[in-house]
Amino acid sequence: MPDHPAPDPEFQDAEPLLLPLPADTRADRLDKVLARLLPAHSRSRLQGWIERGGVLVNGEAATVRRIVGPGDALTVWEEPDPQARAFAPEPVPFPVVAESAEWIVVDKPVGLVVHPGAGNWQGTLLNGLLYRYPELERVARAGIVHRLDKDTSGLMVVARTDTAQTALVRQLQARTVGRRYVALAGGHLRGEGTIDRPIGRDPRVPVRMSVDRPTAAKPAITHYQAVRRGTLGAAMPVTEIHCRLETGRTHQIRVHLASIGHPLLADTLYGGKLVAPAARQMLHARRLRFDDPATGEPVVFTAEPPADMQAVIDAIDWQDDAARDDVRDEDRED
Repeated sequence: MPDHPAPDPEFQDAEPLLLPLPADTRADRLDKVLARLLPAHSRSRLQGWIERGGVLVNGEAATVRRIVGPGDALTVWEEPDPQARAFAPEPVPFPVVAESAEWIVVDKPVGLVVHPGAGNWQGTLLNGLLYRYPELERVARAGIVHRLDKDTSGLMVVARTDTAQTALVRQLQARTVGRRYVALAGGHLRGEGTIDRPIGRDPRVPVRMSVDRPTAAKPAITHYQAVRRGTLGAAMPVTEIHCRLETGRTHQIRVHLASIGHPLLADTLYGGKLVAPAARQMLHARRLRFDDPATGEPVVFTAEPPADMQAVIDAIDWQDDAARDDVRDEDRED
């Protein structure tokens, strides 16, 4: 059999498996035969190898449905389980707002997943942190103590030592970490208030969280203040809302604002409307305060919304800008 390069440059130096099919092989689809030969791998994973050119039949690329049987020879490049590479350093770019020997404050970009998981085993903030700060390999979860959704931008703190991580986690548990967000929500909301409704998985839609008969619900408290109102496009009412979290549940602000009839712009998972130029949920973590684990002194950081959210803000015809200025002055302290 002639030599053939592996399908992916990352594995081109790896030795492939050579699997001649014996005379007693029952002729069947390539993926089914391969599943019988390599029972340690799922059939869906094997299908992926075939589709990416990682399986040859008699030296030639083949499809999943190709029939193979006695006398055929298979060449297989085994791809590593993506989960096995989940904690590998990668040059993933992200802005650093400030750092000390104990912590790093990151301004997470839109679209960047924080932690590896199903469907996102590489290219995460965690991978980028391990690349830029190799010492984080010795800290659990590369120092990550809280998360932001993929399409939510803004400030996060990362611990550089086990001691700092323990201190920051305890502050989060004690609800003493100050986290303020700016949100653009549909509809006109006035005044301020607190949403105190436990959040858990939506029993009907697993990717959603819910406050209506949720599964495994946990306490969730969001304080909000309507800052200014306006109109986007021809007739889309919008309110800029500042939110302060006491708890940090998955999708908390998104779920809570939707529960009072004001889903975030473009947050289609929770009923938000896509109105140009909003192309993702309009939520940004703009202010972060915590006690420095080394000194015990409070430290505060701010980050303005990224360009895509600022473009939406600029496109809104605001009715009451003065009120927004007053609120921004008042919320400099938690």
